[in-house]
Amino acid sequence: MSGNDGEAMNVMVVDDEEHIRMAVERILSRQGCRVLQASNGQEALQLLEDHSVEVVFLDLKMPGMDGMEVHKRIKSIDPSILVIIITGYATVETAIEAMKQGAYDFVPKPFEAEQLRIVASRALEKIDLTREAERLEEERRQTLFDLSTEKSRTRSIVEAMPNGVLVTNTQGQVVLMNQAAKQHLELEAHCQIGGSVQEYISDDGLCQFVGRLAGNLQDQDQHSHEFELDGDKFLLVRANPIRGENGDFLGAVVIFVDISAIKKLDRLKSEFVAKVSHELRSPLSTIHEQMAQVIQDMLDHEQSGRDQRILSRMQERTKGLIALVEDLLDLSRLEAGAAFQEVQPIQLDQVLSALVDFYSDQSKTKEQTLTLDIPDKGLPQVQADPKAVESVFSNLISNAIKYTQEGGAIRVEASLDKGNVQVRVEDNGFGIDQKHLDRIFERFYRVKDEKTRFISGTGLGLPIVKGILDDLGGSINVESSPGQGSTFIVTLPAESGESG
Repeated sequence: MSGNDGEAMNVMVVDDEEHIRMAVERILSRQGCRVLQASNGQEALQLLEDHSVEVVFLDLKMPGMDGMEVHKRIKSIDPSILVIIITGYATVETAIEAMKQGAYDFVPKPFEAEQLRIVASRALEKIDLTREAERLEEERRQTLFDLSTEKSRTRSIVEAMPNGVLVTNTQGQVVLMNQAAKQHLELEAHCQIGGSVQEYISDDGLCQFVGRLAGNLQDQDQHSHEFELDGDKFLLVRANPIRGENGDFLGAVVIFVDISAIKKLDRLKSEFVAKVSHELRSPLSTIHEQMAQVIQDMLDHEQSGRDQRILSRMQERTKGLIALVEDLLDLSRLEAGAAFQEVQPIQLDQVLSALVDFYSDQSKTKEQTLTLDIPDKGLPQVQADPKAVESVFSNLISNAIKYTQEGGAIRVEASLDKGNVQVRVEDNGFGIDQKHLDRIFERFYRVKDEKTRFISGTGLGLPIVKGILDDLGGSINVESSPGQGSTFIVTLPAESGESG
């Protein structure tokens, strides 16, 4: 008989009767066992020094060292060896005593071959089970060691991260927090975890943000927010859900990134742009409006056609620079939160009518039609800064005129949509390729092709429009196809119960 690893097991038979030894060897050899023979106790102990044995068949009645003594010696050498006593009827009580001292089983003389096979099989199966249990236990210990090592490695990685990491369970209790998080939250380096988020976060807004997300994140949700803490400290906080293998929500992992330096650099940049733009606006306006006029008055209109063209280009360039400066100043004010703060109820249809009238002359120079379509009953009032709304639709209408060919059509249509005011600025001009649509609201991004490369612009108009609408709680979308034209759709929340 072999073990579960396929190797034959070693069995020793110790008996002073040769025919017993031979019978045992014959029966067990057919079962795949390797059988060693010993005629007395001393010989058996000698064999154990040189061979590994799993089972010993031991006769109790032998000359010299008796079976009980041999059994005792075998157990002292290797307690895992299973000893099966071979005994006559007269020594059954002795065999039972041996079993009390650790013998596995006994076989009475004379025995049948089948009886011996059953006892031997039972013993060898026990050895197989014992070895399998030991193997599983070793695997468990190794698995626990690996888990402990992996846990230690993961914790070391988390602790070494420059960003703060905080993990909560579904009850909003903090179960993990690295040193960077403690520094961001100005906590003691050795503070204990396990409490609710309120115990670790002093800023009310940040505390509510983390506490709310701890038990309410959905599968695909990633939430982020910027917080300004005391002392000009800014944190970008991101939160993601933690899911178990079966999809159950287990908690949230919250990442803290200190963006104070970035905010400071951004503020310095905005201040620099605002200061430079402000300093440039006055001299540029002077050049455009006064010096150019002086030069024009000095020219001989009959003999200076080339000079007239140069002067015209100079005026066009200075006008473009002034537009760029104005756009930069608008962006700076938007970033500083100081732009368009005079919010009041306004009649959008009146603003649109005034703008369409203003741009009619410009559209006529390109033989374009510019029309306005407003519901007969008028539009509800919107809460907004008048200059902000004027800036939004001034940019959109002027862009439509610039990017529509001569003889084209521009249509401004206002309507109500689910309690909001929706304004569509539609043209049949050059249109925008799909690959550009996701980027046209980026600063300084301009679509340039053979039809548009000669059109002047700063690439700041649409970013300003989007920034204003974001501040006003509105939105802007665009639909466009090359050669078919573009439609910009602006949505603004309307005042309930108010109409023009």
